[in-house]
Amino acid sequence: MRLTPVLCAAFGAALAYYSGSTFLLVVFGFVVSLMRTLAYTPIRLGSHYSFRVVRVSVIAFTIGLSVGLAAANVARGVKPRLGLSISKNIVGLRGTLRDDPRAFSQGGGIGSVALKRVSGSGGLSVSASGNVQVFFPTTTIPRVKGFGRGAEVYIEGTFQPAKDGTREQTFRAYTVHVIGNAPALERLRTSVRTRLVERFSGFEWGGLAAALLLGVKDELDTSLAVAYQNAGCSHILALSGMHLAIIAALIAFVLKRPLGICPAALIGSALILLYVYLVGNLPSLNRAAIMYLLGTLILLATLPKQGASLLGMSFLIQLILQPEAAHTLSFILSYLALAGILSIGEVIYALIRGSLPDLVAKPLAASLGAFLATATVVAACFGVLRPIGIIASLALVPLTTVFMLIAILFLAVSNVASLLSLLYNVLIALSTLAARAPALPAAPLLVLLVSALLITLSLFLHYRRAITPLPLDMEI
Repeated sequence: MRLTPVLCAAFGAALAYYSGSTFLLVVFGFVVSLMRTLAYTPIRLGSHYSFRVVRVSVIAFTIGLSVGLAAANVARGVKPRLGLSISKNIVGLRGTLRDDPRAFSQGGGIGSVALKRVSGSGGLSVSASGNVQVFFPTTTIPRVKGFGRGAEVYIEGTFQPAKDGTREQTFRAYTVHVIGNAPALERLRTSVRTRLVERFSGFEWGGLAAALLLGVKDELDTSLAVAYQNAGCSHILALSGMHLAIIAALIAFVLKRPLGICPAALIGSALILLYVYLVGNLPSLNRAAIMYLLGTLILLATLPKQGASLLGMSFLIQLILQPEAAHTLSFILSYLALAGILSIGEVIYALIRGSLPDLVAKPLAASLGAFLATATVVAACFGVLRPIGIIASLALVPLTTVFMLIAILFLAVSNVASLLSLLYNVLIALSTLAARAPALPAAPLLVLLVSALLITLSLFLHYRRAITPLPLDMEI
């Protein structure tokens, strides 16, 4: 991974967003001091890193700090401001559904509401702002989902205290009243989503198809979801770059030959935007869409394409557009995983290339890179690691990709239902087999040290191989 001004800015933005303001002031003071020192001492750091390059990198890092600090301030603004000092006195919320409520297999569901007003005991009603998570009872889920995102609702219930003292309080609804329809475009979106989900309903594999294509996991078999999770492959079920790449490849296959590269890229970008709008607000999918659009822009402008810089630019754009999403686990893991693939994954691939066929070496290196980059966060959030996912993904990812493609074909051709059923049973068998591997209890600090050691060792071996001269009979 080559260090560029975009990466410097992205690193500065991440540092400012996820760190405290006091630490940020220390970093900012260090950067200013470094800038002043370099301004009066134009030293040269080798043939590639002149003073001008260092100065540009420092300026980009400083701009990134400003972007991250601004995004953190905006993210704090979306936290609920209830207008009443004691949340337990609140008995009703009025607002707009921000997303499609997700139903749980054990009953009920959860969704996000953009607040307008809150009601207290005794008929008190005051203005409110921000977003709040609402737990909907089972009986209200069909009605709420039928009206869809953008509908205005009045919810009666109570706030539930956060169990660990750090998470946001959840409002437990007793009754839900829909008092305003969603905008026309949102109603059309809800109708299309409902029809697509109904197209898959009635089949044993329908829940998996809806999850992979639309992100709707309401009908996903719980045992399959648990098997993927225990196999260390739950990321396959979360819409992200892999799924968008399949959609994009299918669009390119259909449009590239009759239209040409540039028109196909433009139409493909429009279709990708429609697809993301249809699926909904998923941070990992949005990241993939932003990178796809940036890649299309680079293609049309005939500029050199660098995956790491694309990732950094995507992070900056998404941080500006969706500052609150950067706190979600899917956002963090999505960027860490891809950063690991583009950096340590490439190093590992260079080490094992030739020892294994490329068909195995490339996905194995990518899986190892993503695992090492995300291991510390996973250990901190879940307390366990599942290394079996490094191997299991080599089989589950391509088979799930084929399943997804055939599921898209099923929308037009019903005759492939038996093939989908066969693939579904194979996926169940493989994920269940991989799930039998034991999980490893993991302390975050220990995982961080081990990951850093393995990454350092890989870099050292890669560097050592790069400087080792070839035998005389192999030199060109």
